[in-house]
Amino acid sequence: MPLTDIQTAILELIAERIEAEGMPPSQTEIAKAFGFAGVRAAQYHLEALEAAGAIERLPGKARGIRVLQAPKSAQQVLPLSGDDDAVRLPVLGRVAAGQPIGADIGSDQTVVLDRSVFHPTPDYLLRVQGDSMRDEAILDGDLIGVRRAADARNGQVVIARVDGEITIKVLSYDAAGLRLLPRNPEHPPIHVAEDQDFAIEGLFCGLLRPSR
Repeated sequence: MPLTDIQTAILELIAERIEAEGMPPSQTEIAKAFGFAGVRAAQYHLEALEAAGAIERLPGKARGIRVLQAPKSAQQVLPLSGDDDAVRLPVLGRVAAGQPIGADIGSDQTVVLDRSVFHPTPDYLLRVQGDSMRDEAILDGDLIGVRRAADARNGQVVIARVDGEITIKVLSYDAAGLRLLPRNPEHPPIHVAEDQDFAIEGLFCGLLRPSR
């Protein structure tokens, strides 16, 4: 039975951890790394890997996993089908939670995740730099999911482009004009003038927080 993208990625994680640390990750660590709601999803994928002959689980050992099949890179598998349990998202660069910064577009990094992590499913990920969205629980170093969109409602968290640079803020348009509002009182709002090059690039649809 062929492995799904997410099972291939789990197999890669197990192999990498064994090589680097001499032991595989725990089910809790696998669940955390892939955004699963609990360890049951990790157990399911480990059972599938064992059934496929990719790993052997040693009874009576909390981290008793032995890799039997060298993992293939998730980048080399076939494109995801519509009913797959995983989604592969490119990390396209950085987004400022502070003053706008240029996008570091062109990264070849991808992340494989369970589809249930985000809703709706994003088109790509960006890494946050800065703390201006702190009170929205969007922190420096987070990976945010972005759904491509050209417009948004007042009050939505958006990824916007201002004079060729991008930022994540709350969209506000009222009598005071068009503004991009931070969620940290230490940062001022960004007032967008009529003659500035402005566009909404997408909508925020969730985040991943790397282990700190």
